[in-house]
Amino acid sequence: MTQRDSATERQVQAARPTESTWLSANAGSGKTRVLPDRVARLLLEGVLPQHILCLTYTKAAASEMQNRLFKRLGDWSMKPDEKLSQELGVLGIDGPLDGPDLRNARTLFARAIEAPGGLKIQTIHSFCSALLRRFPLEAGVSPLFSEME
Repeated sequence: MTQRDSATERQVQAARPTESTWLSANAGSGKTRVLPDRVARLLLEGVLPQHILCLTYTKAAASEMQNRLFKRLGDWSMKPDEKLSQELGVLGIDGPLDGPDLRNARTLFARAIEAPGGLKIQTIHSFCSALLRRFPLEAGVSPLFSEME
C-alpha cells in the first residue's frame, strides 16, 4: 500500500468510484485533481468513457480537468510496468497489479479518444443548455431559446 499524507488520502478516498461523493472545497485545495482521478479510476474499473459525465462550474476548470486526464492517460500508454504500477498506487489502486491490469491502463487513452460522443467533461451550464436544447418542449422553453451572458 502506498503511504500518503492525510490530505492526499482524503483526495484518494474522494476519487473512489465505489463511493458517492459530493466534492466542495476552497480554491487551490485539489478539486481539479480529484475529479480527473475519479474519472481515471472509473475508466480503470471498466466504465465506458461515453457513460461518464463530469461536471464543474467554470470553463477553465473543465478544460484543465480534461487536459490533465488526457495527459495522464497518454502518459500511461507509454510507461514501463514498474512506473505505471507506482502511478496507479498513488491514484489509490492498491495491491499487486498484473499484466492484464497494466495493459488495460495503457489502452484507456485510445478508448477515451475514440469513444462515441466522447468523454464529457463540461460545465454545469453547458450540460443544462444541451439538455434544454434536446428537450425544449418538456422543459417548457422555446426551441429557439438563447442563453444570457
